[in-house]
This record gives sequence, structure tokens and C-alpha cells, in this order.
Amino acid sequence: MTDCELLSSISDLLDTKLKSELQPIRNDMKELKENVQDLKTDVEGLKTDVVELKADVVELKADVEVLKADVVELKADVVELKADVEVLKTDVVELKADVVDLKADVEDLKTDVVELKADVVELKADVEVLKTDVDGLKIDVHCIKLCQENVMLPRLNTIEACYTDTFKRYVCYTDRIEAAFDDIKMLKLVVTDHSTQLQKLA
Repeated sequence: MTDCELLSSISDLLDTKLKSELQPIRNDMKELKENVQDLKTDVEGLKTDVVELKADVVELKADVEVLKADVVELKADVVELKADVEVLKTDVVELKADVVDLKADVEDLKTDVVELKADVVELKADVEVLKTDVDGLKIDVHCIKLCQENVMLPRLNTIEACYTDTFKRYVCYTDRIEAAFDDIKMLKLVVTDHSTQLQKLA
């Protein structure tokens, strides 16, 4: 075998060996290229996501500012509510005291109601008695009316007739009565004069 043939054989062997050793490297390179391509795609997606996230962050910052303003307002409201709660606590204490007083008043009223019920029972009994008495009085009044109509009125009519007749007679003799008084006056004067004369004679 000549040197050239030897060199050619060695070269072929080396080529074959290099090819066999380079093939996995080529495969790895291909896989790496594919992975790099996938990574580029992922990076593009991440870039898009980052842009969206930046927009979201801007919106969130605006929302945070709004929330901060709301928190300030809420803190002010909380302060007012605390003041209102203190007032309400005071009112509740007063209301509790009022409730205690009202309970006492209710107990007193219950006692009064019991007493009133007893009084009402007594009054009902009295009313029944009064009803009986009224019924008796009605009977008495009816009897009195009958007595007035049948006994008293006729007698009163008789008495009225007598007095009327007497009055009429006195009216008729009024002038005579006056003349009688004048005569009696004259008689008194004559008697007085005669008494004086008799006393002188004695």
C-alpha cells in the first residue's frame, strides 16, 4: 500500500469517525436551534405579556390612587362613625335607664290594674244593686204618678176652686172692706175721745 492510499484510507477513516461524532452534535445543534426558536416565540409572547402587564400596572396605579382617596374618605367616615357610636352609646345608657323606669312604672300599672279590676267588680255589684233600686224607684214613681192623677190632682182642683171663689168674693168686697177700715178708724177716734172725757169726769 502506497503512502497515498494510506493517507486516503486514514482520511476516510477520519471522515467517517468525524461524521459519526459530528452527527450527534449536529442533532444537538438542530435541537438547540428548535429550542432557540421556541424561546424566541416564548420571548415574543412574554414581551406581549409584559406590554399588557405594564398597561395593567398603569391601570392598577390609577386604581390605587382612587383607593387611597377612598381610604382617606373612609377614615374620615370612620371618625364620624366613632363619634356617632359614642353618642349612641350614651343614648343606649339613657334608654336602658328609661327602660328600668318604665318597667317599674309597668309594675305599678299592673298593681293599679289589679286594684281597678277589683274596683270594677265591686262597681258591677253596686250597679246591679242600683239597677234593682232603680226598678223599685220606677215602680214607686209610677205609683206616685197614679196617686197624683187619681187623688192629689182632684183635691188640688177642689182647693183651687175654693180659693178662686174666695178670691173672687174678696175682689167683689174690696171697696166695702176699705169703707169698713175707715169706719173702724172713726170708731177708734170716738172711743179714744170718750175715754178722755170719762177720765176727766172721774
